[in-house]
Amino acid sequence: MNYPMFKDVKTFKEAFVQNVENKYAVDFKESTPYQQYVVLGEMLRYAIAKDWHETNKIQRETKCRKVYYFSMEFLMGRMITNNLMNAGVYPVVKEAFDELGIDINEVEHQEADSGLGNGGLGRLAACFMDSVASLGLPVHGNCIRYRYGFFEQGIRNGYQVEHPDRWLKDRNVWEIRKDDEAVEIPFYGYIDMYTANGVLHVVHKNAEYIRAVPYDVPIIGDNNHVVNTLRLWSAEPAKTYPDGDAFEYHRKLREISSMLYPNDDTDEGKLLRLKQQYFFVSAGVKSAIRAHKKNFSTVRNLADKLVFHINDTHPALIIPELMRIFVDEEHLEWEEAWEITKNCCAYTNHTILAEALEKWPVHLFQLLLPRIYSITEEINRRLLIEMEAKYGQGSKEAYDMAIIKDNLVHMANIAIHGSYSVNGVAALHTEILKNIEMKTFNDYYPGKFNNKTNGITHRRWCLHSNPELVEILKDVCPNWVKDPENELVKLLPYADDPVMQERFAQMKEARKQALANKIFASQGVSLDTNSIFDIQVKRLHEYKRQLMNALHIMYVYNRLKTDPEFKANYHPHSFIFGAKSAPGYAFAKKVIKLINTIADKVNNDYETNNLLKVVFVVNYNVTYAETIMPAANVSEQISTASKEASGTGNMKFMMNGGITCGTLDGANVEISELVGDDNIVIFGMNAKEVTDLYANGGYNPMDYYNNDERIHTVIDELTNGFFDRVDQNEFAEIRDNLLYKDNYFVLKDFDSYIKAQEKINELYKDQKKWLHMSIVNVAKSGFFTTDRTMKQYNDDIWHVEPLKIKRK
Repeated sequence: MNYPMFKDVKTFKEAFVQNVENKYAVDFKESTPYQQYVVLGEMLRYAIAKDWHETNKIQRETKCRKVYYFSMEFLMGRMITNNLMNAGVYPVVKEAFDELGIDINEVEHQEADSGLGNGGLGRLAACFMDSVASLGLPVHGNCIRYRYGFFEQGIRNGYQVEHPDRWLKDRNVWEIRKDDEAVEIPFYGYIDMYTANGVLHVVHKNAEYIRAVPYDVPIIGDNNHVVNTLRLWSAEPAKTYPDGDAFEYHRKLREISSMLYPNDDTDEGKLLRLKQQYFFVSAGVKSAIRAHKKNFSTVRNLADKLVFHINDTHPALIIPELMRIFVDEEHLEWEEAWEITKNCCAYTNHTILAEALEKWPVHLFQLLLPRIYSITEEINRRLLIEMEAKYGQGSKEAYDMAIIKDNLVHMANIAIHGSYSVNGVAALHTEILKNIEMKTFNDYYPGKFNNKTNGITHRRWCLHSNPELVEILKDVCPNWVKDPENELVKLLPYADDPVMQERFAQMKEARKQALANKIFASQGVSLDTNSIFDIQVKRLHEYKRQLMNALHIMYVYNRLKTDPEFKANYHPHSFIFGAKSAPGYAFAKKVIKLINTIADKVNNDYETNNLLKVVFVVNYNVTYAETIMPAANVSEQISTASKEASGTGNMKFMMNGGITCGTLDGANVEISELVGDDNIVIFGMNAKEVTDLYANGGYNPMDYYNNDERIHTVIDELTNGFFDRVDQNEFAEIRDNLLYKDNYFVLKDFDSYIKAQEKINELYKDQKKWLHMSIVNVAKSGFFTTDRTMKQYNDDIWHVEPLKIKRK
């Protein structure tokens, strides 16, 4: 890449040393790693500024079609390494730092993980941004510039505690504030309408305005000079203060960009969430339309030139906001406005869980967003007329598809009605949407629903994270970074090759040792790298069934204590968990407490702790994941079938040679199809069996408790004093949930899970077979890259042309 400051080691060293000394007025030898990080980041941002400018300039001059991708989360992780590698300057920097006696890893670790997300939704959006830039696609993100991340997790007495994630306490070297592009967003007040000269005029009176200020972050493509933009919106005071308490106004506006997903148990919490969503949606849409009109002087061609992509239901207010702009500001007729709107919006559904399909109380929606509510109401009224014309007045179909019903505004419904494309994120998930959960919509809008299986960016999750595997891939499939799907399969002929198997074994040992060192340094738990590293890292939720994993560990511990033959034949096993619970999710926090209590018991039992260890890693995040993913022997993907839309952790583990132990849920189905039954361990009910059981009933967890001694024992141990360091009733809630509810069929799948774990323990003893499985998984993982996913989005949904940026 042609960046003068980075053209060679000598030039970079001189510039770097001079910049550090000039910026901080210190002798370079006295500079700190943080100072070195800031200067390195600034130098890189200055270097790619011309590419960033050219990327934007070409889009303006060619008047090309582009995508605005709206998501409440972009879990970017640290950007320094990714940016250095994608810009093609990492080798120069690494060699220069070695000569200067600087540990590049220590400098990289000065950057905080950006606090713009929580889990899979945000990490997926971040992977998407990396891939679209690397493919040269003009796709730009919109999100909120949260001052605090989801939270920084601590563990006190076994329980999760939340601390503020002050990721912006130090300078963010990547962002550029754009004051001149700020917009004002109205809330509350009331609407006055009148007609003059045949034109409808809408006036928003007594509104409370909030100023949305954009901060732009560069997203650097992989060695192609393309630099897209992630635009983050910050809430600040408007030019005109509302009447009333100025301090209260400031407090409330600061809440908007304070943190992701505030607790919405109260009306105040619901209002804040809805305010956040409209804030960044309105700001992003206004900004996009302003730029469009500057280029075209009309909005009538908007559907030809822009796509607004709605990632999950959080940004669904894009649809009524577009209608507001078209009808109120551009004075289009309703029918024309609706035609444009539904032809420039696309929606990705990420879940079938009812609690995740957002619904807002009408009285709050109407209070906060009076004009948006009246538009939504009119959209609903007109759609009901159409639907009832087909299905009959008062029909179940019309009710199911209504946007406003039961005094709630259903955001998924407005996203489906107002979009030209609705996609699921794994083959199974999409089939469930089309044939069960959203069948009425699928019948009403034939051809609108489609599948786009998720992926991961192989640049971060292999190239950046697993240097030993990268060395192997360089030898066997040298073009794998540019074409992972067709290149990684070149590993297949080597699956039984002793030399390749030994290289894979050494790779995995190195990555396990790196994780073991990190865990010991941070938590004081020593892990045997000869043991099976069995890892479950994901958001803590009942359907993901971390509880089943924990109960199985209790079962194994019991066997080790009571069955000498089992103990003699058991290969050492280390179970590693990482998860954050939502702050208000009491049951999930209780499961974390149980896992830590189990760890305390088994890790301190000197009769068995050479065979069984348990670790709950604290404050699991993207940076921690970069060490965890390459270290896994076993990838725990054990959600209740039909509940996980896709999952992407399964793909990250797979790409690094981890073997999936999972149900046929989400993308596990496609992993199984690709690697074959011999290279994955599947257990439990399938999606049809689960959905049939939900529909028809007939499951009684007490039957399993009464008829399976293993289950009976571990359930009783929750409350019989087995855990002698906690109150005997500490886990009564978990016991009662399992025996009287068990909504996610933990006990029903427990026997099958035990057998799967026994199979894994036996398979691992045969290292030739295990390494064969590991190589096959890496070889077949190329399908699960977001480069492939984004190509499919573009081919089938967006239809934008790749940019060609040439540097002189």
